[in-house]
Amino acid sequence: MSELFSISEKVIVITGGTSEIGSCLAKYLAGQGAFIVLLGCRVKVGEQIVAQIKENDGEAIFFKTDVLNSEILMENLQDILLEYGRVDALINAAGGDLPCSTMASEATFLDLKLEAFKSVLDKNLIGTVLASQIFLKPMLKQGKGSIVNFSSIAAFRPISFSGYGAANAGISNFTASMAHELASKFGGKIRVNSVALGFFLTEKNRSLLTEENGCLTKHGQDVIRQTPFGRFGNPEELCGTIQYLISDASSFVTGTVAVVDGGFNTFSM
Repeated sequence: MSELFSISEKVIVITGGTSEIGSCLAKYLAGQGAFIVLLGCRVKVGEQIVAQIKENDGEAIFFKTDVLNSEILMENLQDILLEYGRVDALINAAGGDLPCSTMASEATFLDLKLEAFKSVLDKNLIGTVLASQIFLKPMLKQGKGSIVNFSSIAAFRPISFSGYGAANAGISNFTASMAHELASKFGGKIRVNSVALGFFLTEKNRSLLTEENGCLTKHGQDVIRQTPFGRFGNPEELCGTIQYLISDASSFVTGTVAVVDGGFNTFSM
């Protein structure tokens, strides 16, 4: 049996681990034999996810974090190294948009709330950069590792005027830059890639895309019309791409953006 896609006993750190998508990835990867480290700000949720994984004979641990605080991230790293002794992969899944950072359709650029705009930039881009910097350190000592950043199709085309699109465009650029930096200065053993998500229906965005009766909102209709698959994605549909990017199956892949969007970014009308 081929071990090409094996992630058994790899120590995988997931920021944003208490989100719906982060939780889904954690449970799937644990089911594939990985040792999961969940980092998030919701302690009860994190502990519940860990308990569910262990109930299914998986291995997981949770630490509270703040991806914008280097001291807390360093504490997280030390705790992880005490527990497992290494970090094999980092999934930067922390982030998301804030309603207050998106301009209403009747507003103009002059109405943009800069503090909200900056907050979304920090939450997504700076959080990704800082976590990558911290958790890269044990990978360099090991001489091997994989970093997967979360981006969005908003990085390729503006969905709405928001800090979210700017942040994700920055993540895509950062991914390519960091991949080149690591390969040129430390050899080709540590890879950096990103996954650009299309529209996945989660509790976080359900009210944006669907009405209480289940019908699509105007925004939801626009998304479905733009998506050749004619539906929203399910978090489980990210699992295969993530496993590929952190396994040896992608050993010659770095600096790329894997798009998982049901064809949204291919459609031009």
